[in-house]
Amino acid sequence: MPLFSRIHATQFPHSLRQGRKSLTSKHVGIRILLLSTHKGHHSSYTKVGLSENFVSLSGVRRRSSSSIMEVEKLGLGYSEPEKYSKELDIAVRVVQMACSLCQRVQETLIPKNIDQVKSKDDDSLVTVADWSVQATVSWVLAECFGSKNVSIVAEEDVQTLSKADAAGLLKAVVNTVNQCLAEAPNYGLMSPDAALGTLEVLEAISRCNSTGGPKGRYWVLDPVDGTLGFVRGDQYAVALALIEDGEVVLGVLGCPNYPMKKEWLNYHHRYYRLMSKLSPPTPESWHKGCVMYARRGSGEALMQPLLHGNQKLVWPNSARTIRVSSIDDPALATFCEPVEKANSSHSFTAGLAHSVGLRKQPLRVYSMVKYAAIARGDAEIFMKFARAGYKEKIWDHAAGVLIIQEAGGVVTDAGGRPLDFSKGIYLEGLDRGVIACSGAILHEKIIRAVYASWDSSSL
Repeated sequence: MPLFSRIHATQFPHSLRQGRKSLTSKHVGIRILLLSTHKGHHSSYTKVGLSENFVSLSGVRRRSSSSIMEVEKLGLGYSEPEKYSKELDIAVRVVQMACSLCQRVQETLIPKNIDQVKSKDDDSLVTVADWSVQATVSWVLAECFGSKNVSIVAEEDVQTLSKADAAGLLKAVVNTVNQCLAEAPNYGLMSPDAALGTLEVLEAISRCNSTGGPKGRYWVLDPVDGTLGFVRGDQYAVALALIEDGEVVLGVLGCPNYPMKKEWLNYHHRYYRLMSKLSPPTPESWHKGCVMYARRGSGEALMQPLLHGNQKLVWPNSARTIRVSSIDDPALATFCEPVEKANSSHSFTAGLAHSVGLRKQPLRVYSMVKYAAIARGDAEIFMKFARAGYKEKIWDHAAGVLIIQEAGGVVTDAGGRPLDFSKGIYLEGLDRGVIACSGAILHEKIIRAVYASWDSSSL
């Protein structure tokens, strides 16, 4: 059974499988003419299930012709739909769904049951949300593209869940996954015919065993980036990217707690949540939470709000284009860095900030929300210089890097070279650290400062 629900079949017709016989009278598979002047794309044809209109991810409404004959009379050829359009459609939907899952876990499981939080071998925290998101995303991608065609690099494995003392945790994961998949039609996705069993959930998690590399196509998933922020009720992200032949081609970043006003990032999220409860925002106000996404070479990054309650995801779902900040004066710029000192040298970045002329206090944010802040223009610089021996993982950067680039920003290592995602699960060959900037002027100043300061650092 196709994963997309009949309700949304017309909005993303390329995702329908051929030969479907259960379409309604308004969803007839015919050849249509898709007209668009967006980004210079010319008319193209495709065979789809259609209604009166088709709305693309970018929000461009495309009118359809009414019959095969009208199209064939034009005597024009057929071209492929925009590359990766189906993959992006599905990725945005499943990240939206994963964010909803995380919100539910954060609000219910963690405050009530500390046993739902486990420590991994590297002392980083992992919760029921990590495994549940990984299982959900893995299952959806496999259903959409076929399990043989889906390769996923992801952070979690099933070793902890498979232990005898983890029966309660495993049960919570299975229940959370099924609860999430039951709501799939709200996101234009099809629920499974029956609830997934324990073995099916474990299989979905363990399917994410790719090690990446320079060839082929594979997804990169961080189910809950910034788990410490998640546990503390602060910032975290769900990050999904698609890599093909070593290049990131799609990036989707879900930020469930990202406030829509920049200044709220400066307050601890618990205070923000308390104020929200005293004066609850309406779902329509798009008060908190968003999904950002981009496709390589499109020249644009987009942001849409998270769904609230029983809302249904209908494109373009209030999506709007986001751009990096135009500020290039260091004295006016805001720079981000990780919250935890173990993840980055605060003293070194402070020295760099002073030498470049940055005057504002650093914005310390958990997770890839730092990338989101730059892409949306809330900050201008992100610097991360890890301690010696630490190796950056591709799932911590892939989605955010592409979104910043398509929003007009620059991301390199500290030597000014592009990040290399083709070497496996680590960013091998990384020169000292990661630097993301809203523009080339600030980026060049940071790079020069790194070269001037590095020899005197203890990193």
